[in-house]
Amino acid sequence: MRRSSIALPGPLPKERQDWQTVRSLLPYLWAYRGRVLFALICLLAAKFANVGVPLVFKDMIDALTPGLNPTQTALLVPVGLIAAYGVLRLSVSVFTELREIVFARVTQQAVRVIALRVFRHLHALSLRFHLERQTGGLTRDIERGTRAIGSLISYTLYSILPTLVEISLIIGVLLTRYEATFALIAIGSLTFYVFFTIKVTNWRTHLRREVNELDSAANTRAVDSLINYETVKYFNNEEFEATRYDGQMKNWAAAQVKSQVSLSLLNMGQALIIAAGVTAMMWRAAAGVAAGTMTIGDIVLVNAFLIQLYIPLNFLGVLYREIRQALTDIERLFRLLDENREIRDADDALALSGGACEIRFENVGFHYETNRQILFDVDFSIRAGKTVAVVGHSGSGKSTLARLLYRFYDVQQGAIRINGRDLRQLQQATLRAAIGIVPQDTVLFNDSIYYNIQYGRPEASHDEVIAAARAAHIHDFVERLPDKYETRVGERGLKLSGGEKQRVAIARALLKNPPILIFDEATSALDSQTEKSIQAELEQAAIGRTTLIIAHRLSTVMNADTIIVLDGGHIVERGTHRELLACNGAYAQMWALQQQDETDSALVEAV
Repeated sequence: MRRSSIALPGPLPKERQDWQTVRSLLPYLWAYRGRVLFALICLLAAKFANVGVPLVFKDMIDALTPGLNPTQTALLVPVGLIAAYGVLRLSVSVFTELREIVFARVTQQAVRVIALRVFRHLHALSLRFHLERQTGGLTRDIERGTRAIGSLISYTLYSILPTLVEISLIIGVLLTRYEATFALIAIGSLTFYVFFTIKVTNWRTHLRREVNELDSAANTRAVDSLINYETVKYFNNEEFEATRYDGQMKNWAAAQVKSQVSLSLLNMGQALIIAAGVTAMMWRAAAGVAAGTMTIGDIVLVNAFLIQLYIPLNFLGVLYREIRQALTDIERLFRLLDENREIRDADDALALSGGACEIRFENVGFHYETNRQILFDVDFSIRAGKTVAVVGHSGSGKSTLARLLYRFYDVQQGAIRINGRDLRQLQQATLRAAIGIVPQDTVLFNDSIYYNIQYGRPEASHDEVIAAARAAHIHDFVERLPDKYETRVGERGLKLSGGEKQRVAIARALLKNPPILIFDEATSALDSQTEKSIQAELEQAAIGRTTLIIAHRLSTVMNADTIIVLDGGHIVERGTHRELLACNGAYAQMWALQQQDETDSALVEAV
């Protein structure tokens, strides 16, 4: 695969605003509107009960204060108040837990639905996106984003919203029961606290974004290095990789220190505002008691309200910062959904009908980058049930034909047609269901050999999987393994040799049993003896199917109905094996060179 032929990624999606992120999230929650509304009712009930506790406690204090109720028996009045106090305390816990029980399903289902949508969308993006993406950073963005959804919902519904409700109720009680000074002090300190927190937190946001970017970059570098473990070992570059990783972690650590310093400054400022507000409120309450306008119960009530206000408010700054961080993480997740799907089904796209398929490349011109054309006016057809081979030097555009046939990219000039219909008029799912491929670079899932073969047709029976393995000449090898078909192949199939992986890929393609077959250097990793045994199986599998063979080794395409020679993206020759040898052109020269190489190799082995 020629990396140089891949275009650079397009411009990143525009940065989303917080309100856009919240608006994108709301429909997933509103799908459970009944549970949401019930949870809000429970929230209000819990807060009303919580505000009622200090009021009842104040009445209890006044009832038991000597001289305030001289005509009443000491225990007669408080009994009802004590019972009410206990009921209110219990109600706070009951309604809070009910809210969490009811809303738990909303949160988890929202996370599940969004994660699934992102997963589907990533699979729907073009090959161009996936060739340019960085797996480590991408998985970290998904992980943080899905976790942040639960955090955002938890912070807002369980912390911010209850605190705002409680603040409103407390301010209302202060306004109705006491002089306006108490409410003004509470409102002033709260307003200043919120203003200060928002301003400083917004200033800190870019530091948090930098930390996230550096964290993703470090994770990407680590994952990329570990995936290419063997390459690192081949070139003895363990220390080089460790140095590169440490460089990323050094930048991340510096950004974390900056973030922590700014956090400490924010915390100190918040503590100063809270201390000033509490001092002013208690001074006014103490003055009221001294003047005889307030009772001991009143000062207890004001103190209890202060505790209920400022303890959660003390965490409000933390919560606001966490909410902003959650919004940042969710923004990155939704930006993945904003990634443009380069290849889309047309609104009137048709399903590709089953049965025999005829393929036509009609004056196809294609480029990955606008300044470098890959294919020029490529024109050929593969009749239903026939085999066409495409040969040529590396970089001539052979593998690009398979990518275009799968519609990983759309052509810029001409058209590719199956049974007369342009690929752009067909549904991608039905198009790809009709094609089976054995790729040049076989990548396997980190699962069992059986799973990787059955992946060609997940609903296939056990006998069909074994039959495909036999046809690909891998069954005997698998049976000699200790765990047989349950042997795990490792990350990207690294536990298997190149030839073994390629035979698994052949078995997988044969199991799919499609009307169209593509062999992209299907036997390139096999030794000569195994190649000859499998070549017969491949030719047998191609009978009755429309087959495109992309090959460098000419001995594998001798029996093709038509052989096309590509050179620099142009078709320079076409014909049967005999016809092309008779022409004594590019194909004949390639054939002579390969025959000479095989002769030289045989002489070396004989010595």
